[in-house]
Amino acid sequence: MFERNQKTIFVLDHTRYFSISSEQYISMDYLKGKPVAESPGSGSSIVGTQLSKSLWTCAVESSIEYCRIVWDLFPGKKHVRFIVSDTAAHIVNTWSPSTQNMSHVSNAMMMVSVPSRSIPQSSDYSVIHGLRAAIEALAEPTDEQLQAAHAGCKRIGNKGRVICITSARDNTSMKSLEDIFNTVLIQQNALVAPPSKKGLQIDHCHLVILNIVPLGVESLVTNRSLLEISPFLNTEIHTVNAPEISDKLLHLIMGHYDLASTTVTNIPMKEEQNANSSANYDVEILHERAAHTKVCGPDFTFTTSIKPGTAYETVTLKWCTPRGCGSADLQPCVGQYNVTPVDVTSRPSSCLINFLLNGRSVLLEVPRKSGTKTTSHMLSARGGEIFVHSLSIARSAMDEAPSITDGPGGRVPDYRIPEMGQLLKMSRLVPLKTRPKGKCSQGEHLWRRMPRYFPRTANATILFNLQRQLSWLPHFLHLLVKEDMDKQDEVRCQQQIHELYKSASRGDLLPFSNSNNARLKVNKTKDQYRLFYRELEQLIQLNAHTPHHKNLLESLQSLRAAYGDASNKSDPSAAHLRSYTESPLSPERLEPTNSVNSSSSSILKASKRRMSGCGQRSLLDIISSAERSQSSKRLDFSGRLCTPLGQTAKLYPEFGNKDKEILTPGVIPSSLKDESIRS
Repeated sequence: MFERNQKTIFVLDHTRYFSISSEQYISMDYLKGKPVAESPGSGSSIVGTQLSKSLWTCAVESSIEYCRIVWDLFPGKKHVRFIVSDTAAHIVNTWSPSTQNMSHVSNAMMMVSVPSRSIPQSSDYSVIHGLRAAIEALAEPTDEQLQAAHAGCKRIGNKGRVICITSARDNTSMKSLEDIFNTVLIQQNALVAPPSKKGLQIDHCHLVILNIVPLGVESLVTNRSLLEISPFLNTEIHTVNAPEISDKLLHLIMGHYDLASTTVTNIPMKEEQNANSSANYDVEILHERAAHTKVCGPDFTFTTSIKPGTAYETVTLKWCTPRGCGSADLQPCVGQYNVTPVDVTSRPSSCLINFLLNGRSVLLEVPRKSGTKTTSHMLSARGGEIFVHSLSIARSAMDEAPSITDGPGGRVPDYRIPEMGQLLKMSRLVPLKTRPKGKCSQGEHLWRRMPRYFPRTANATILFNLQRQLSWLPHFLHLLVKEDMDKQDEVRCQQQIHELYKSASRGDLLPFSNSNNARLKVNKTKDQYRLFYRELEQLIQLNAHTPHHKNLLESLQSLRAAYGDASNKSDPSAAHLRSYTESPLSPERLEPTNSVNSSSSSILKASKRRMSGCGQRSLLDIISSAERSQSSKRLDFSGRLCTPLGQTAKLYPEFGNKDKEILTPGVIPSSLKDESIRS
């Protein structure tokens, strides 16, 4: 109920070090008639002067911008507090809603002002005072937590995040700061442990330390990603230049509150100097990430890009012609979220905000190079707040229901709708008051009894299309799916399988109707029977519950081998997977076959070959067996045969011997007479 981003506390270091310059200078031009200033370090003169912000100003501006984004996107839901630390901890605001606003924090920071450079160096000036006060503030309940306690909640979650902006000398000082924070956190939890009622226990705290330095100064503190210090504390350290702290906090807030960035492009605005001309501008806005994921589900992703100077991604959406917000535009809306601009002081952002606050709405579309445009979001204002509406890209619930023939691949006119209706009737469940002891439930029994193979279209099956033409086929299929097949049922099925094989041997055509035989050529009898055998074998594999089923499967596989369409025995689970991914009418490539009129001895031999196999064989076993059979036909290397085990065979042992025999053309040396050439 209470997430870690429910409470965020900024601890600002107010020591003497933060009074120095950030070393980022801003040029200020004089008005006409003012004296000309001389550039420092050079003899040239420039018009104007240069100013630089202090480290304290950079820290205050960036932290206030952080809380502005939080309060704009989560008004009254997320809380941010400020603590200034020098010789003591100074509380800027509390968890009370009256102090959770920009005006209160800005006025308080104006009263604090920049640290004085005349402050003497003393150990009393430390950021540790503020960290102690931050832990105590985390233990204080918010109004929502008090309401939960009054409602009778026994366990109230209490998590928070502390963002400390300070400056340390090296990693040792930073490690000491983490240890002190962890110790104080443990002491605070022990202080508020039951039966004490002085506050809430801190379930978990996320400490983010920003070590800032002036521009161009190298720090001895290294960056470190999220690290678990204890079960109650995680810390991370970032070293950043003072002018870049605002961008760093903007990048961190994206992960702290699960935000996303959207850049609205091609916004037409009139030029300030020339009202008759207009130019296109871009405005970046922030909102919850769910505004993108809810458009078309979590699997749909927008095209993102990284803006120059930033470290996070932004989604680019194109501005559409604005109009009044109508109910028809909000019908496919699946979510609405608050919006805030990234640069609130820029002229394009100000123009966009004022435009929306005047009651206009803007549709945003996904940019595409070609094709029709897709509207994914809409910007509008309600009650002085700006929202982004996520519009469903998929079919809306208000649209007319799609026809069953409009499948993913186009119009499919041959769905087996009557068979599906029968399957639904078979799957009807009735609730039971009590479960029978020692027996499986009706749902489990139904799951076992339901057919595991159901082609969706008539063109995807041969077996079920022949039920009307072959009178024995419906009863045969009924016997195949029986869980308690006995020996008599097996004999009947064996007879039908052998009758089918005799028909194939005689060359009889399968009795397809004209509508069902549209995809097959009548003269290719062999292909018809092969497809029929494969689908029948697949059906038996998926319903192989008893040894009688396995006997039928082996008999059918023997027939397929005799018919020249042999297949390896496969696992029923693998066959079940194939039944939903492949169509029986799209089989693998047919191998060259022998004549259909094979003798009964070939059937017996094929059956013996299959019965002699021991269990299932994987692809690795087949390849390894083939390699061993090939290697056994080749003679081994003579060096390996003549060399004792454990020693290395020497190649060309006579090479370099001075007493070697001189080869004469036409004369074979005696040392080579008994050697045979081996490849």
